[in-house]
Amino acid sequence: MSNTNSDVLRTIGIFNDSFPPIMDGVSLTTKNYAYWLQQKNQPVCVVTPKSPNYFDNEQYPIYRYTSIPILMRKPYRFGMPDIDLSYKREINKVSFGLVHAHCPFSSGKEALRIARKQKIPIVATFHSKYRSDFEQSLRSKFIAGLMTNEVIRFYEKADEVWIPQASVEETIREYGYKGKVEIVDNGNDFASKDPIVPIKKAARNKLNIPDEQSILLFVGQHIWEKNTRLIVESLAEIKDLPFKMFFIGVGYAASDLKQLVTDLGLNDKVEFLGMITERDTLKQYYAAADLFLFPSIYDNAPLVVREAGALHTPSVLVSGASSAENITDGFNGFLTENSVESFSAKLRELISTPEKIHIAGLNASQTIARSWESVTDEVLDRYNHLMIRKWKK
Repeated sequence: MSNTNSDVLRTIGIFNDSFPPIMDGVSLTTKNYAYWLQQKNQPVCVVTPKSPNYFDNEQYPIYRYTSIPILMRKPYRFGMPDIDLSYKREINKVSFGLVHAHCPFSSGKEALRIARKQKIPIVATFHSKYRSDFEQSLRSKFIAGLMTNEVIRFYEKADEVWIPQASVEETIREYGYKGKVEIVDNGNDFASKDPIVPIKKAARNKLNIPDEQSILLFVGQHIWEKNTRLIVESLAEIKDLPFKMFFIGVGYAASDLKQLVTDLGLNDKVEFLGMITERDTLKQYYAAADLFLFPSIYDNAPLVVREAGALHTPSVLVSGASSAENITDGFNGFLTENSVESFSAKLRELISTPEKIHIAGLNASQTIARSWESVTDEVLDRYNHLMIRKWKK
């Protein structure tokens, strides 16, 4: 097939099992890929499972297929595109130039089906520590191992496998993948060159936060894998200090986490806000915060750390974790050992030395907060080169 302009402008399909109203890092990645590709006049669509009582209102087409809830992983859903005849009729009308799978499950398999049927390239990004998810949900390392093998077989069928940062390669290799990987950075829709002081001041005023109170923040799934217990137990060690901690998100451990807060006498210090899907509201909390607490040793390349950094809020992370790969202690964030003693001591030190926080926040905004628009320029260039190579075969 020749490389004509009409070929290049065929639809790019972005496939993922989570998409708003389900909000996580990969969901936001999917949304930003689609939004910025559309902004750059590239025809694009999203393919994802249905969410009940939710109506899409995006500028690009979204094709949803039948799904059922995953009981042990709310709010995630198990997609069943093969039984949705209405969806099949619609998706089969689309002429794709390339498909990009952001997960290896129902949407990824659907992307692979379309790629084979239409003889087009498929890109697959490896985002998550899937084996950890399987082990938590299934309580069986044997079954988790079998499912992880199936995940790797999916990635072996892609034309290109992307990872969001270098350290993720260690995970995918550990799972058994032997092929080539490409590092393609994630972006950040809070990245801005606007002066930060008025933004932070306005956010604290809006949220009625006193100037003298230190604000600590966690945004993400309320699950034990993200080391949320360490956060709460560390806060109990510094409850003599003037701070307020906000937890934003949902997850299977939320009720137990709240009970832990009560048991440790932290109810007047810690507030659970649930899921916040409005990005402007979430931005206010990032901006109002002094420190973003993210001791997860589960995450690969968390967007939340970059979002916080974009608003000059540095993160406190565990040294050696994948999520801390781009962080230099004391420069653009802070690193501790994976213990209550180390984490709480770091928090006590930082709350008493706000200048260290200010400097690290400034450096974080300059080193880890790349804009999605910039990332999309690179992504589109990669897509076009991959399509051209495929057509020449």
